[in-house]
Amino acid sequence: MGRMRIAVTGSTGLIGSALVRSLREDGHEVVRFVRRAPAAGDEARWDPARGHVDPEALAGCDAVVGLAGAGIGDHRWTAAYKKEIRDSRVLGTAALARAVAALDEPPRVFVVGSAVGYYGDTGDRVVDEGAPAGTGFLPSVCVEWEAAAAPARKAGIRTAFARTGLVVAGEGGAWGRMFPLFKAGLGGRLGDGRQYWSYISLRDEVAALRHIIDTPSLEGPVNLTAPEPLTNREVTAAMGRVLRRPTLLPVPAVALRIALGELSSDVLGSQRARPKRLLESGFEFRDPGIEDALRAAL
Repeated sequence: MGRMRIAVTGSTGLIGSALVRSLREDGHEVVRFVRRAPAAGDEARWDPARGHVDPEALAGCDAVVGLAGAGIGDHRWTAAYKKEIRDSRVLGTAALARAVAALDEPPRVFVVGSAVGYYGDTGDRVVDEGAPAGTGFLPSVCVEWEAAAAPARKAGIRTAFARTGLVVAGEGGAWGRMFPLFKAGLGGRLGDGRQYWSYISLRDEVAALRHIIDTPSLEGPVNLTAPEPLTNREVTAAMGRVLRRPTLLPVPAVALRIALGELSSDVLGSQRARPKRLLESGFEFRDPGIEDALRAAL
């Protein structure tokens, strides 16, 4: 694939910043959409709440990647913050989809960030991209988030939904909070530890997003998770081995509910999602196992 021009929203986030760095290292041109006045030559303005995207900055883009969204674990889920979680994803995706659909020369591909939260709590049932949406707040957000891309699909632009699992990274995301606890010897399984976690290393996440951009057959939902989800108990044991720390103290479910509010259902809930479409399209994971992912993050 030759040199591409790629627009990215959410470029300051954990995944977005890593994606931008990876693309630039390979010589691609990146346009970063920001909500403030552009301060650098590679920045362009967008206002997702008002539905405005600078059309000139989108012109000539081969791909557009939408990763913007208010942090799921950053705040307690008040009614106002739940609205922000939803609006930041749905309105931002709708604004981008309308903007790319209106271009004389639209991009080849529109990649929308989504989440395995789409499936809701699946217990120990394995789900792939053919599974229906679950029930509850996060699944409903994911359904609306993906539906907001409809104008791009109707315009004939290949549109893919990157349903991402828990990203294993040293800073940011769920692991950014867990590493310090485990390093201090305070880590333990969450609740009964039987819930499945669909995880992915940050470098596999970035490689998978780039694989979607480069693979014409990938559209619709694509699970971005390691091949074999593990239970929280298995993840906890691996953290203890890699960090050489005891992991004896379980964190009781009730304490998690107090500390995390509604987010606790996401951490205590079980998602056993497999990356069927990534594997079928020939993607090769660098960090297929949890210890690989943890070592890559550290």
